[in-house]
Amino acid sequence: MSATFDGAPGREVGPALKLESVVKTFGATTAVNGLSLTARRGEVFALLGPNGAGKTTTIEMCEGFLRPTSGEIRVLGLDPVTRPDEVRRRIGIMLQGGGSYSGIRVAEMLRLAAAYNDNPHDPEWLIDVLGLDGVRNTTWRRLSGGQQQRLSLALAIIGRPELIFLDEPTAGLDAQSRLAVWELIDALRTDGVTVILTTHLMDEAEALADHIVIMDKGSVVAQGTPAELTATGETTARVTFETDSPLDLELAGSRLTDLCPDAPGIEAIRPLHYCIPTPATPVLVAALAGAAADQDVLVRRLDVDHRNLEEVFLDITGRSLRS
Repeated sequence: MSATFDGAPGREVGPALKLESVVKTFGATTAVNGLSLTARRGEVFALLGPNGAGKTTTIEMCEGFLRPTSGEIRVLGLDPVTRPDEVRRRIGIMLQGGGSYSGIRVAEMLRLAAAYNDNPHDPEWLIDVLGLDGVRNTTWRRLSGGQQQRLSLALAIIGRPELIFLDEPTAGLDAQSRLAVWELIDALRTDGVTVILTTHLMDEAEALADHIVIMDKGSVVAQGTPAELTATGETTARVTFETDSPLDLELAGSRLTDLCPDAPGIEAIRPLHYCIPTPATPVLVAALAGAAADQDVLVRRLDVDHRNLEEVFLDITGRSLRS
């Protein structure tokens, strides 16, 4: 998977993707509102946001399928509005729930896609890497959702793109397939390919992304590396932990204060995930383990002074459901 270059031979020119003050309206509705962002070449760039945040509209403008109402977009230095064919020759697009003819077989579809490109990847290699050998003669419509996802990814990669848009690439995949996709994304980055990733899986973004942008209501509300985002917003030191079964918080809190009188109460973050808003001490950790053991509950993981990306995301975009 070797990247190609823009401009002078052997030299990359400018960012892979750049948006400046981009606005997109549909009648009275503003889907994207003054959006500016930059993705460097050879990085995994995650675009996150709740449903309706404007992510899909943003990606479709970058791919040249929608025209921005105002603002400027450059993909590999090219305007996707005025030069869409040139842009699409150099990018890969993974569409969620699509990407193939319903009656064509897997191996036939990959060979057909390879024929459209000057220097494609070997279809047989992609079949092997993405675990499609067992369904190589199966038609698209008869594939499972996870198999369709893997085929869509293969089709996005086959032309050796310089930049690839991946929309929910591991949705519906089992654990083994998800790991294979993660390893493939990492290989793309190593080969200098820029990956624009949209996902609702916070652990996926935290594990893969070099840079993350969180969108809400059409605008950027936070951005940075995963470490930068998870390090911000802490008002107090705290201990977070995960258990193998639910805790009775009233009993656990009472036992905790018996063993560690200065400890505050235990707060539930989400099922099986809890927080104690106080600095960690050896006495507190021992008391917590004892309080859990009293209920025959195992503490499976414990973190000190660290929020994960999901907590950051919920703090920024809110915890209530969106209509």
